[in-house]
Amino acid sequence: MNAIDDLTDFTVTRALAALRSGEIACTELVRACLERIERLEPRLHTFITLTPELALQQAAAADRQYIQARKGGASIPPLLGIPIAIKDLLALAGVRCTCGSRILDNFVPPYSATAVQRLLDAGVVVLGKTNVDEFAMGSSTENSAYGVTRNPWNLAHVPGGSSGGSAAAVAARMTLAALGTDTGGSVRQPASFCGVTGLKPTYGRVSRFGLVAYGSSLDTVGVFARTAQDVALLFAHMAGFDSRDATSVDMPLPPLHLNSETNLKGIRIGVPQEYFIKGIQPEVENAVKAAIAHLEGLGAEVRQINLPHTEYALPVYYLIAPAEASANLARYDGVRFGPRVEAENVLDLFCETRGKLFGAEVKRRIMLGTYALSAGYYDAYYGQAQKVRTLIKRDFEKAFELVDVIAAPVAPSTAFKIGEHTDDPLAMYLEDVFTLPANLAGVPGLAFPVGFDHQGLPVGMQLMGAPFGEEMLLRLAHVYQQTTAWHLQKPTEMD
Repeated sequence: MNAIDDLTDFTVTRALAALRSGEIACTELVRACLERIERLEPRLHTFITLTPELALQQAAAADRQYIQARKGGASIPPLLGIPIAIKDLLALAGVRCTCGSRILDNFVPPYSATAVQRLLDAGVVVLGKTNVDEFAMGSSTENSAYGVTRNPWNLAHVPGGSSGGSAAAVAARMTLAALGTDTGGSVRQPASFCGVTGLKPTYGRVSRFGLVAYGSSLDTVGVFARTAQDVALLFAHMAGFDSRDATSVDMPLPPLHLNSETNLKGIRIGVPQEYFIKGIQPEVENAVKAAIAHLEGLGAEVRQINLPHTEYALPVYYLIAPAEASANLARYDGVRFGPRVEAENVLDLFCETRGKLFGAEVKRRIMLGTYALSAGYYDAYYGQAQKVRTLIKRDFEKAFELVDVIAAPVAPSTAFKIGEHTDDPLAMYLEDVFTLPANLAGVPGLAFPVGFDHQGLPVGMQLMGAPFGEEMLLRLAHVYQQTTAWHLQKPTEMD
């Protein structure tokens, strides 16, 4: 392993310590990431847009701040010099934001998303915008108009989606951390497939301002890193009330105390039988159950619980999310955003632009959503789905009267092969069967690695908590990672 790889193996926590002590310079760390990206990107395709000039400018400015602070003791931003990547669904001022779609091919936002700006204010360095299923509609990052992202553990397999570019970039040591979004599992499932740690916060905990909307009542902004401790560091600066987001909740984030204490006595972990279904890959079930047993061995109490309406989460989600997408994506008409396909009249302009520049999956979901909202069908489909969503939410409320967290698999299987589900949308949708309920209920979820299958592909487990219970999830994952080594494993196919 060379010096470049040594630096890219740093966690956020380790890098901050090295930067503050003067052991390394920020420009060294950023150049190491950029050189690794240059070497691996042709095989992985994790980025849509790279920003090396911006990153080096930010890194040089960070180095100057560190030097000045060492001379005069001035305070420095808490994440100064940490390189990150941003899912190309979040606005970064002056850098194009495509959402993985040709219909936004040349769109450059004039402002940054709140979550992004807060991290910039905390001192991060931006390496680029990562690949994404078009408008976050997908579970494999195969739906991007800019090409397929590959899983660093096995290039023949998907990295998950829709935040597959971010997850793969963290797993491949191209970046120390990355932002993603989670509407139905799009942080947790890629985290599981790529063997990294990924947090989906409570709905309303992190501002959605500057996030290009897919399903407005479901979208959340999350974060990837290699450890729960690193995730906590970034999340602490992303979270908080934002008056520009009407769904933002004004609830201060308590200090995230992730210490070396590994005694979990008094913590009640619920295991829902509905998440261990027929057809689940045996290696996934065994690894997750072993992880739960490990936490039990550290003092936690494990209880069997029921979430009886779990089976309805898939049809409910695929009525509500496409309905909201149908409304949200109506603005992309070739007039106000992105390129257009010229036509003789306005109606043809709309039809030609949307027909040729939206991908197949986006058009499928727009049609599903438009149908569910149409006269004569609204009450039977969208209205009924919202009623069942309430039942799913109540399942979680009742469960959290009995337990502190819920532990379950993230996905029924490990990463599937590229192209395996391309011609079968239902099979693709079923990949989200374990992640959708948390979005419908608005509760937080955290995914992290707990093993590997016989192909050497990572297995992930998720912890779900009561609303605004992110600290408990991060604490348990941190304890697990303090006493196991799954999160330390690194893809070797890239080296």
